Amino acid sequence: MEDHLIRVVSPDGLFRAAAAVSTQLVRTVCEKQQTDLTATVALGRLLTGGALLGSLLKGKQRLALVMEGNGPLGKISVEADADGRVRGSVRNPTAGLPPIGGRFNVAGAVGRAGFLHVRKDLGLKEAYQSMVQLQTSEVAEDLAWYLTSSEQVPSSLGLGVELDAEGRVGVAGGFLVQTLPHADSESIELLSQRIKGLPPTTTMLKRGLTPKEILAEIFVSAEFNVQQQTPLLFYCPCDQQQIEQMLIGLGRQELASLAEEQNPVEVVCEYCRHHYHFSREVMNKLIETAK
Repeated sequence: MEDHLIRVVSPDGLFRAAAAVSTQLVRTVCEKQQTDLTATVALGRLLTGGALLGSLLKGKQRLALVMEGNGPLGKISVEADADGRVRGSVRNPTAGLPPIGGRFNVAGAVGRAGFLHVRKDLGLKEAYQSMVQLQTSEVAEDLAWYLTSSEQVPSSLGLGVELDAEGRVGVAGGFLVQTLPHADSESIELLSQRIKGLPPTTTMLKRGLTPKEILAEIFVSAEFNVQQQTPLLFYCPCDQQQIEQMLIGLGRQELASLAEEQNPVEVVCEYCRHHYHFSREVMNKLIETAK
């Protein structure tokens, strides 16, 4: 099944929801980041969560999610846009933590203490920024807490990544359900209980359920209004010019030090791991341009 996401409104019009299959996306990013098993699950969950939150955007809007706890993974970053283009990175891709009770110790790898940072570029003069404390460090609950507490939209997320016998990503995906303003408390409670009764997200994915079928399980009906279907893919917009501007922003003194230490100067994109090289001649031009 090709990676894709659908966004719908429930049959009764009281909820909006999105569901995604993100197996190839997660596999691609984690291979580029060279993550160990636990880091793969953690980064894979945030990648899928970023794609789901990205489905709430419009046009050229973008968002960035950063989970930074006191665990061995350090900072985990994901960027996504309204067109299903996603990229991600992890500062320390080797968590080195054994499973607990047959489950990957994602919370331990992320760290129990820390923050989730959300930044949205909505095309306004200034970007929207928010920060909440990590609640469980399992990713899904932390994203749901952010949506409920900061955006004031009661939300539920299910995120799953399961590895195959070789340690590669076997399945990945998830769902997001949000209440609309006219939803009544009885309907919200009924849906909440239904979501709690669902099998694990990875179980539904291994059964081969499509995003539409996952939402049909949640709403006990497939008669919802599909508003959008979007392919999901890894995308990194970095290029030589962008990296040059980043270097210029370091200032003359820092650039001069780099040029002295390396010839050529090498910069590696944290997301796609592409290597950019800058000769002494190019570095001198950048130094002249920098303030």
